[in-house]
Amino acid sequence: MTIEFEKLSLKEMRDLRAKLDRAISSYEDRKRREALQAVEDAAREHGFNLTDLTGGRPNRAGTIPPKYANPADPTMTWTGRGRKPRWVQENLEKGKQLEDLAI
Repeated sequence: MTIEFEKLSLKEMRDLRAKLDRAISSYEDRKRREALQAVEDAAREHGFNLTDLTGGRPNRAGTIPPKYANPADPTMTWTGRGRKPRWVQENLEKGKQLEDLAI
């Protein structure tokens, strides 16, 4: 498949980039889950669980989904916890509200 970028509008290129970023993120997430499952299976085969081997505590809460996204680059997200990223601060200084950045 060949894409002639010079024939695409800026909006079409940004949409394409957003789709590609989502596809890459999805692929990385899937590979990460597969790797974690393989490690957990190997630990279980030897009579342990992953927490026993790493000395950590189980992650009961899981990951926190992002609540906000950068309008200029939707791949840049923030959960709303911790320090505000620079792109959030910049948007707030430009007069936007936090609700404007909500996903």
